[in-house]
Amino acid sequence: MNDKREQFWALYLSRFAEGFGFITLITLLPFYIETLEPTDTTIFGLTISAGIIIGLYTSGYTIGKALSIIPLSWFGDRFDKRLVLLGVLGLSIVVYGLFPLVDSSASFILLRALQGVAVTGSGLMGLSLVGQIADVGTRANYIGKANAASFAASIVGSLSAGILYDGFGFGPIFTIIVCVLFVAWFGTYRYLDPDETRVSGFPFTGLAFNRRILTLSSFRVQYAFSVEMVRVWVAIFAGVSAAEGGLAFGAFAVSLVVAAEKFTNMVCQPFTGRLSDDYGRALFVFAGGGAYGLVAFVVPFAPAIGEALSLPATYPGLGHLSSAFLPLLGLSALLGVVDSFREPASMALFADEGTSEGGVASSFGIRELVWRPGSIIGPLLGGWLMTEVSMASVFYVGGAFALTGALTFLVVLTRFHGTDALRSW
Repeated sequence: MNDKREQFWALYLSRFAEGFGFITLITLLPFYIETLEPTDTTIFGLTISAGIIIGLYTSGYTIGKALSIIPLSWFGDRFDKRLVLLGVLGLSIVVYGLFPLVDSSASFILLRALQGVAVTGSGLMGLSLVGQIADVGTRANYIGKANAASFAASIVGSLSAGILYDGFGFGPIFTIIVCVLFVAWFGTYRYLDPDETRVSGFPFTGLAFNRRILTLSSFRVQYAFSVEMVRVWVAIFAGVSAAEGGLAFGAFAVSLVVAAEKFTNMVCQPFTGRLSDDYGRALFVFAGGGAYGLVAFVVPFAPAIGEALSLPATYPGLGHLSSAFLPLLGLSALLGVVDSFREPASMALFADEGTSEGGVASSFGIRELVWRPGSIIGPLLGGWLMTEVSMASVFYVGGAFALTGALTFLVVLTRFHGTDALRSW
């Protein structure tokens, strides 16, 4: 039997591998838009606008996640989570190996859906096992470390994707992703002990009406719209042409903007997770969620901030960008800081409830499930706002969702759990 440290490292490696693949697609998304050139499409007499097709580039991924949450969570609680994790890591290897063959919007959206299934399974099983192995008083800390591994991969993935795409195109990027995933699969097979917990029945039934989970869901269902719009459209805002409302940065500059959010989140999460263990996880969920909305409001003003501060528009190794580059880089980093307060605290609360009720994978499954409306509808709404209203409107609407989610959470929390619940949870 392997000790806990080896098992945690195997789980961190699986988080790293999936994070590496996920962020690569986010970084390359504006260039897929430019390459595949989505246009209005008519299906059975119904016209689907180019904006909706752009939204499906992200929503295809989240639809795959939504459809797989319940069956994967049930398999994880009913059988061996380690075997499920090995299976979805294997699926990831196949999916990323097929991405170089993409030649149309339809094939890209299909592979994004399969990617969503693989990432969902990896995240559910990996985080469930971290929460299960860790002691109750240290869960947010260990979950923060697991998330930090994912963010470290995001930094490496976004930077390498930008460099490799500029030099070689799409193909070599996915070869590297497949190799990283294979190493993660082998590490999981070699070092992670079989999961001997078994939960009979259907744990979703009881957990769906758990009062704490319902309270957390009142925030999370709204916050999902914010993150799925703001996080994706920061990259799109940076990379698409000025004619489409963007800043037309090169691939490496876009990757730096994306990596900034991941870097600050990676650095902060182990620390903020430990703080939330000590001072109240609900407080960190509320504060981090509200602050995320406020920062999102400022993102469209990056060009104005750059001009007001007379910031340079040309940078060594990056060429001519615009004076908006440094402000957008800083705002992306700030989004990572504020979200680092929310994420490990939220995950630890779901892990607490799942462990105490005997269905930790189902608890994380519910956490994923309430995220799905925002992750599916949010990008579609963002694509429509981008093409029909303005680029800035995506960030205003996304920021508003974060603020209303935080305020709803505060009202429900104090109404049903008492005024001291912000600190006692």
